[in-house]
Amino acid sequence: MKHLLYAAVALAAVAAPIAASAQTERQDDRRELNEDRRDQHQDHRAAERDGVVTRGEQQRLNRDHREVVQDRRDLHFDRARAQSWAGRAEWRDYHGARPGFWYAPGFGYRPISHFGWRRGVYVPVAYRGFYVQDWGFYGLRPPPPGYRWIYADGNFVLMAAATGLIADIVLNAY
Repeated sequence: MKHLLYAAVALAAVAAPIAASAQTERQDDRRELNEDRRDQHQDHRAAERDGVVTRGEQQRLNRDHREVVQDRRDLHFDRARAQSWAGRAEWRDYHGARPGFWYAPGFGYRPISHFGWRRGVYVPVAYRGFYVQDWGFYGLRPPPPGYRWIYADGNFVLMAAATGLIADIVLNAY
C-alpha cells in the first residue's frame, strides 16, 4: 500500500507541470489571437481614415481577417468540423474509428465499456486517470476546485477528483 501511495505522489509531481504548461500555452495562444484581432481592427481603421481603401489594402485586410478566423478556429474543437483535432499532440496516435474501441486523446484506444454514464454515479476506477488537459479546446467550462474533466467512452465527464462522483456529462462529445 505504501508503494502505491509513493507511486501516486510521484505521478502527481510529474503530471502537474505538464498540465500547467498546456494551460499556459493555451493562454499564450489566446493572448496572441486577441493581439492579432486588435491589430486587424487598427489596420482597418487606418485604411479607412483617408476615406479610400485601395485594392492592395483591401487584399491585405482580407488576408489578415482570414488568418485571424483560422487562428480562432484552431483554438477550439469543433464537432461539425471533422479535422479540428488534427495537428494536436494528444491526437497523434489516432488512426480513425475502430469498432469496439474509443479513443482517449493522449492515452490511446480503449475498449468500450457500455457503462451507464449519468450524474450521481461513480466513475469506474479504470477511467479516473484519463484527465482532459485542455478543457477549453473542447469548449468545456473550467472545472470547479476539486473536480476534473475526464475522457470516458467518447464522452466528457466532470467528476469529483477525490471520490469519482459524476457531477456533469457531455455525451458523445468527440
